[in-house]
Amino acid sequence: MTPAQRMAALFAAAALAVPFIAKWEGRPERGYRDPVGVPTACYGHTGPEVVVGRVYTDAECMAFLGRDVVEHGLRIDRCLTRVPPQPLYAATLDLAHNAGTAAVCASGLVRRINAGDWAGACAELPKWRTAGGRVLPGLVNRRADAVNTFCKPLLEGRA
Repeated sequence: MTPAQRMAALFAAAALAVPFIAKWEGRPERGYRDPVGVPTACYGHTGPEVVVGRVYTDAECMAFLGRDVVEHGLRIDRCLTRVPPQPLYAATLDLAHNAGTAAVCASGLVRRINAGDWAGACAELPKWRTAGGRVLPGLVNRRADAVNTFCKPLLEGRA
């Protein structure tokens, strides 16, 4: 796959991932601390520009989300030896946005993608259900939704 084709695959997967991420992250009006204390704004955006208590506009939030998903994709692309199907790539982008790209790159999920084992990669998603050492019901539900939204159609040949 050429670099241009890889970028096209990333952007297509990002288009699938953005509404999913927005649904699960929600969009609080003000910056806040997430369950493990990280300053966060909008749809799960973290970074030095986040101010707890600051009000963010819809435009700022969408800009953060679009930029974040593409940045995660560029980082994830460095650890992928093959590009997964778009639905699985979108689920991987969601996971990277939620858990961090370094953790995802070091995961069984990426090892399975690199082996071309789409079913095995999908089976890794539900394992990502903890934050701060605790199982969080929201993460359990988010991963189940990712499997249902992205993996089930892929594995049934509907994606």
